Amino acid sequence: MPRKADHVLPDVLQPGLALVFCGTAAGKRSAAEQAYYAHPGNLFWRALHEAGITPRQLAPAEFPLLPQFGIGLTDLAKRHSGNDDELPPGAFDVPALRAKILRHAPRVIAFTSKNAARAALGHAVSYGLQEECIGTTRVFVLPSPSGQARGHWDIGPWRALGVLYRQSL
Repeated sequence: MPRKADHVLPDVLQPGLALVFCGTAAGKRSAAEQAYYAHPGNLFWRALHEAGITPRQLAPAEFPLLPQFGIGLTDLAKRHSGNDDELPPGAFDVPALRAKILRHAPRVIAFTSKNAARAALGHAVSYGLQEECIGTTRVFVLPSPSGQARGHWDIGPWRALGVLYRQSL
């Protein structure tokens, strides 16, 4: 099991969270800046605000503030950074993710791409709320906010997540 010091970005997890976002791995810019979703082309922070999940658009460096809104962050690959196609085989640690979710039991886990959800759940997924849960945690799948996935971008599922998030507070 990797030590936290081995993690590219620290998990932002604690019991009682309404919502945890899970991506595949920190991008190179995020790793360099030590902040989640730090690339200027990434729509994550804007989408959080537009979906009514945060009261204002936070800057990537403000990610440690998220627990005050009932929000956490993690990734499937904690020891690697880069685009999904640059990660080594076995970079995604699904058992560790599942253990974290079972231990902290957020009300909802939102995967920030179909690729992350497919890797974690072991099957194809569609956007939105899934039928299955991880323990008691509901599962939601979002279009990737990455600038590289712009062709698949749709704020609609993010807004639907915002409604679910506000209901779970």
